[in-house]
Amino acid sequence: MPTYLYKAMTKQGQIVKNKITDVNKMDCIKRLKKNDLVPISIVPSLRTEKKVKKQPRNYRKVDRQLKQIGQKRLQENATKRKTLRERIILKLMGSAKITSRDIRIFTQNFYLLKKANFNNVHALTTVIEATENPKLKLILEDVLYGVEAGEFMHTTLEYYSEVFPYIYINMIKVGELSGSLELSLQQAIKYLDESEALRTKIKRILLPNIGMFVGITIMLFICVIVGVPLIQDIFESIGTKDQLPWITLWFAGVVDKMIQYWYLIFLAIGGAVTGTIIYFKSPTGSYKLDEFKYTMPIFGHLIYLIDFSRLLKNMLLNLQNGIRIQEALEVSKNVIKNNVMLSMVDMAINNIYEGKSWIEPFERTSFSNPMTIEMLKIGMQTDLSEMMEKLVEYMDIDIDNALEKIVKVLPEISYAIVGVVLIFFVVVVLVPCIQIYMGGFLFSAYEHLM
Repeated sequence: MPTYLYKAMTKQGQIVKNKITDVNKMDCIKRLKKNDLVPISIVPSLRTEKKVKKQPRNYRKVDRQLKQIGQKRLQENATKRKTLRERIILKLMGSAKITSRDIRIFTQNFYLLKKANFNNVHALTTVIEATENPKLKLILEDVLYGVEAGEFMHTTLEYYSEVFPYIYINMIKVGELSGSLELSLQQAIKYLDESEALRTKIKRILLPNIGMFVGITIMLFICVIVGVPLIQDIFESIGTKDQLPWITLWFAGVVDKMIQYWYLIFLAIGGAVTGTIIYFKSPTGSYKLDEFKYTMPIFGHLIYLIDFSRLLKNMLLNLQNGIRIQEALEVSKNVIKNNVMLSMVDMAINNIYEGKSWIEPFERTSFSNPMTIEMLKIGMQTDLSEMMEKLVEYMDIDIDNALEKIVKVLPEISYAIVGVVLIFFVVVVLVPCIQIYMGGFLFSAYEHLM
């Protein structure tokens, strides 16, 4: 069983720290309360975390398993003439990729079975039989073995964080710990749908404009590298006094320098990227990056709304299951990855232990909507669960409105950027070409000869 480090307060107000071993965090909280201790914080010990991250559960490695399956099939079919379909299947067995669609189908099927009162083992067994993706099938079998051994689903899912989104795993975790797995699965499906819809909208807006921007930029460089020297040779061979526009000559010089010192440019870009990555991995840099996510133009407000809405939805699940506010906050913060939001949640929990308002940390920031804060305050005076249900509905509408604004603004910004590049292309490349076409330089050359 995992070991946890806890900090708790006695009836006399003394703070005590120690270790405790139990099945999960919720059981630790119950044991501490039975011993007249008020939990302040409970975190897994470092040794336990290291053990958890070593290997996938049951020592299963998906790639190795797939390779073994592929080799076995090759041996069985060695004496047979394989059809095109069989060769394609064997190829896909080693390179199958788990997509967001695969995860959504699994979640949808698992939710429907849970809604039909299937237990976890029966539901997982049924879903595994209907799963087509071989990699996902092996992962789900691993999850099934863990559940059969008496563990939570999220415990095994954490080994496959490169497949399942961080938020998705923690939604399942909150559902299992709060006893409302069906509602968590429903939220997970909604989260996957909203994420996919947002990605699709943004791709439809950005991809064509990015493609146009890249195409014009490549044409600009090619025309300057190839075309400008040709035009200059024509002017010199005829002996005209006319010159190309100054901006064309300036940009041609810049391109020549870039070609000449390309290795310095790559070193500078590589150094800047490496330095940025190192800085953002530090505690200060990581916090600054998360703060920028909430304050960045266009997307910042939407990102904050999504995180805060996700926190409130999971708090609502816990409150409806009879969990106290501080415990609901402690469990629900697992669905948040942003350090700024996590710091606000930690301050809210500390405020509860100090007898202050847990809403205060969210109120003090400039991110929260005044209406949201007011609804939470009224909920604390009346029925918090009921008010939070209304608040979640309001925040869903607010998120939709923010999305509509982004969808309207993004095309205007992308068109403006492409327009600027297009104007620069016309001035640098097309003006000299028009100058050649009009032939004015021939009169200058004739006057020079006379």
